[in-house]
Amino acid sequence: MREIDISTERKTQLVEITREVEAALNGVDGAKHIEAGEENAPSHVRASLAGPQVLVPLEGSRLALGTWQGIFFCEFDGPRKRKVYVTPLT
Repeated sequence: MREIDISTERKTQLVEITREVEAALNGVDGAKHIEAGEENAPSHVRASLAGPQVLVPLEGSRLALGTWQGIFFCEFDGPRKRKVYVTPLT
């Protein structure tokens, strides 16, 4: 296992760590990251790592989030307009 140190400068921030992950995988066969051409495959990979959905429990009609928890939207193929769908499960 390899550890990557990350320092942030703002309260909320997304940090690109592709190079750091590549460096941590140095010497592992097939781990080279390639961004070539006009495709948006890197955006799809980033989105799959972040996950397309979130499941949050409810207490009554309120989100049951911890003190420091929140829900964030991460754009990986913008700028563009997006829709977020909220469906309560009963």
